Amino acid sequence: MAKFVDELNIYAKAGDGGDGVVRWHRFKFKPKGGPAGGNGGRGGDVFVRAVRNPNLLAKYTGFKSFIAKNGESGGGKSMHGKGSNDLYIDVPVGSIVTDLDRDRQYELLEEGQVEKILHGGGGGLGNEYFKSSTNQAPLEATKGKKGEEGNFHIEVRLAVDVGLIGLPNAGKSTLLNLLTNANSEVGDYPFTTLEPHLGDLFGYVLADIPGLIAGASEGKGLGHKFLRHIERTKMLLHLVSLDNEDPVEAYKTVRNEISDHNKALLEKEEWIILTKKDLVNKGFIEDVTSKIDTTEKRVFVISKNELQSHKTLQDELVRHLRLG
Repeated sequence: MAKFVDELNIYAKAGDGGDGVVRWHRFKFKPKGGPAGGNGGRGGDVFVRAVRNPNLLAKYTGFKSFIAKNGESGGGKSMHGKGSNDLYIDVPVGSIVTDLDRDRQYELLEEGQVEKILHGGGGGLGNEYFKSSTNQAPLEATKGKKGEEGNFHIEVRLAVDVGLIGLPNAGKSTLLNLLTNANSEVGDYPFTTLEPHLGDLFGYVLADIPGLIAGASEGKGLGHKFLRHIERTKMLLHLVSLDNEDPVEAYKTVRNEISDHNKALLEKEEWIILTKKDLVNKGFIEDVTSKIDTTEKRVFVISKNELQSHKTLQDELVRHLRLG
């Protein structure tokens, strides 16, 4: 599985304008029949364009310079130079592109959204442009203008339908694999997931957010840099492992970290998924459920070895997402 990249610095440059030129009409008995130098073409602009490919930045890690082509210089016989095609840099939906040199920022939230980040240089003027009643044979032409250039920081905040959250080893990767085709790595140790993994559930995108620990919002563990991905998730599946020493406290820990990062996240729709039910008895499950605030929350109890519990969750989740 390709490494997920959610931050990248790039350099981009718009095209320079083509130069205007000094040229003359050529006639058999009049070698300088008048000015005929054309203008230069405009250099290409640079745009960023939002596409539905969450891990697109991974393709750019070895190629971080994006340069639009220059406009063509003018020609003789009053021919103007051709303007260059614009350059489009595709970025994932949910990207924030910051112009580090101009203190400008662009937020791309919709598929197909396009923002111009650099202006191409205008073409120079040929000597025909300077012809006048008092200057019939101008020798003047101007150079094309330089295109803008700059350094940019791209940050992706995943725009997914469902985010899977919970402490390390809560079963998020296992559930993602069972619900989708993600093939996320699974292991019996904390921090198996070192970056978000994505899966497709009948056209809906699910993201396994790396495990959070107490203090994640302050930079502890691996989850702190991924808290921002929860901000644009439509709903949350909060996984709590029943073999945890204190499942109720585990649930509260993650809720507290989300609150410390952004209290508005607590208003997102949240389903509670109690995992590893095969490791505890029914009484313990009932006790945990009674102690967790499930007001306006749906609760599912699942086991890796009980496929029907996953099928029930999958069916209910798809039905809910389709209803919007």
